[in-house]
Amino acid sequence: MKRLIELTVNGELHELAVEPQATLLDVLREQLGLTGTKEGCGTGECGSCTVLLAGRPVLSCLVLAMECQGQEVTTIEGLSVDGRLTPVQQAFQDRGAVQCGFCTPGMVLAATALLTENPRPSEAEIKKGLEGNLCRCTGYNKIIEAVKLAAESFNQK
Repeated sequence: MKRLIELTVNGELHELAVEPQATLLDVLREQLGLTGTKEGCGTGECGSCTVLLAGRPVLSCLVLAMECQGQEVTTIEGLSVDGRLTPVQQAFQDRGAVQCGFCTPGMVLAATALLTENPRPSEAEIKKGLEGNLCRCTGYNKIIEAVKLAAESFNQK
């Protein structure tokens, strides 16, 4: 039996009827058409479904949509403002940290959360902040370089 929930996704309030077993990932992709959030493994191992829930990174394949009642969700589609890339998105582009692109949305959101919490991370802290996100193309060096570059932008503000 479906239940009504309210979610604010990328700044927009949505009232949705969801099945009790529906994940946040299901709702984002199937009901809201936000396909930037990827399903890689469906078991919380790869990080490709990472979104920000109340500003904190979560694996949307493991979070029931009903648990998100009344909360703010940010997906990759909600990061840029007026078509301008965020410092993290720009750094990923500038450093060539996008290969096939499948892991990129989750990596960008995890990096955004990391830099919001710790704007001056060491390389070890960057690796720790991204450890739940897998890149099947093994582009980790460029991804770490991108996060370092984004940190420089964060610290110029």
